[in-house]
Amino acid sequence: MLSKILRVSLLLVSVALITSACSISTTSNSSVGSASVESSVFLSTNQGDAWVARASIPTSSGRPRSLADINVNTLAMDPQDSQAVYLASFDNGLFYTYDINEGWQEVNSLPKATINDVQVDPKNKCLIYAAIVNRVYRSNDCTRTWEQIYFDNNPGVSVNTIAVDHYNPRNIYIGTSRGEIIKSIDAGAYWRTIQRHANGIARLIISPLDSRLIFAAATNNEIFSFTSNTNTDPANSEDLDRNFVVDNWQSLNDVLKDFNLGSIFKDLISSSDGLMFLVTDQHILRSPDKGTTWEKINLIPPEQDAIIRAAAVDPQNSQNLYYVTNTTFYRSADGGATWSSKRLPTSRSGRKLLVDFTNPNIIYLGTVKAK
Repeated sequence: MLSKILRVSLLLVSVALITSACSISTTSNSSVGSASVESSVFLSTNQGDAWVARASIPTSSGRPRSLADINVNTLAMDPQDSQAVYLASFDNGLFYTYDINEGWQEVNSLPKATINDVQVDPKNKCLIYAAIVNRVYRSNDCTRTWEQIYFDNNPGVSVNTIAVDHYNPRNIYIGTSRGEIIKSIDAGAYWRTIQRHANGIARLIISPLDSRLIFAAATNNEIFSFTSNTNTDPANSEDLDRNFVVDNWQSLNDVLKDFNLGSIFKDLISSSDGLMFLVTDQHILRSPDKGTTWEKINLIPPEQDAIIRAAAVDPQNSQNLYYVTNTTFYRSADGGATWSSKRLPTSRSGRKLLVDFTNPNIIYLGTVKAK
């Protein structure tokens, strides 16, 4: 009888161990010892303490199609609806979700190509812009159909960045690899070059506090600011010209020379409280005064070992900072004074971080295949 009881006990322990092992392998959290999961997108609901793979497309057959192998170029969030997220991929086109837990949808009406940038109109969630190589497309019906609204005659030139005026969304700005900043005042019907620069424009951001103030980041880490009129539908040609005038073009580079930033630009971020963050592959800098002065945020690894792939700032509290490398997720709750670090839940490299502006505990992580 005793031997039978022992056999039953051992069987129960074995079942418990097997069940425990299965739960570890499917949880996809980033703690040491958890199983590595290959996925293009991960979701955290607790500021990066744990991650869950979210890279499937529901199908009519009931067997979801996996997006685990695609490479994420960038992620963008609808300014009106934080549950609406757009995934711009390398070589595989555009995807979107209105609820990440329900899966992604594929945009079949766009080319299956690299999406350089995607932006949503701040006042019309069905008006979406996407940059593909030397073209810009616009959808007026929530991605069902697309119209090409900008085309560069040089196929070697790419549209790298799109910015939409949050005060007057008819004002659209794009930056090209050739160095132009180009503006439309009628949501993309007509365009005019408003500034030319010797290096490519990697990022355009509009100040969340004043949409007339715009920052431009060049591919070699040069930063500029300028102001631009937000009026539209002018009554005469003189007013029309005013809409395309660039005022107060300023270089913010003199103070940046002391930081030895190198040449690998990653991101330029403007927080809701007016702080600016410049991210390169080895540095994160912060400016409290619109780029006039900068301070270096101290990271845990030495600069030569930082290998920053992406960074993000909590939209509700700029003391909460995040960045990701090939293998590690870093979080600071005190503006970069101290950091926690956790291994990524995948062998893929971090590529993009996106924080939910409604619930900042929610973070999206986009990945690419490690080289």
